[in-house]
Amino acid sequence: MFSKSKINEPAPKAGDAPKPAAPDTKAETPRSDAPSTEFKASAPKAKPPASVLSSDLHVTGNLKTTGDIQVEGTIEGDIRAHLLTVGEGATIKGEVIADDVVVNGRIVGRVRGLKVRLTSTARVEGDIIHKTIAIESGAHFEGSVQRQDDPLNAKGGKPSGGQAQAQAPAQTKPADAKS
Repeated sequence: MFSKSKINEPAPKAGDAPKPAAPDTKAETPRSDAPSTEFKASAPKAKPPASVLSSDLHVTGNLKTTGDIQVEGTIEGDIRAHLLTVGEGATIKGEVIADDVVVNGRIVGRVRGLKVRLTSTARVEGDIIHKTIAIESGAHFEGSVQRQDDPLNAKGGKPSGGQAQAQAPAQTKPADAKS
């Protein structure tokens, strides 16, 4: 109880509070530095926002990131990303490799992705190598479709490529027939 009453006796500390306030501020500054260091350490762990390439931007060259890219402009080159979102007015001429690919615009070239989604406004001219794919009604696709367990790293899938090419025209023809 004496320890409790001593803890409850900080009324004199309230009088001392203005004096310790300056030391507390000094004490808080190093403490703020320590958490900010922790935040800096955790900041790379936090997912940064997607890089947006605006509609008035024309890029000639390859893009590579471990993050996300949203393309609204024109890219002439290959793209490697975690998540690639192709806007409705965007055009990509080159190979696309990403974990997740969402196509609302136009791609002329090969698409490699774990998850590939062609929305109703998508136009793809090239082969798609995927683990899972979704093609919405209204999407235009001209090329072959090949399923692979690891489409991102498999560059020499020629043996299974022959089998997929036999199936791909069957899948492509109904799409052409719908058009």
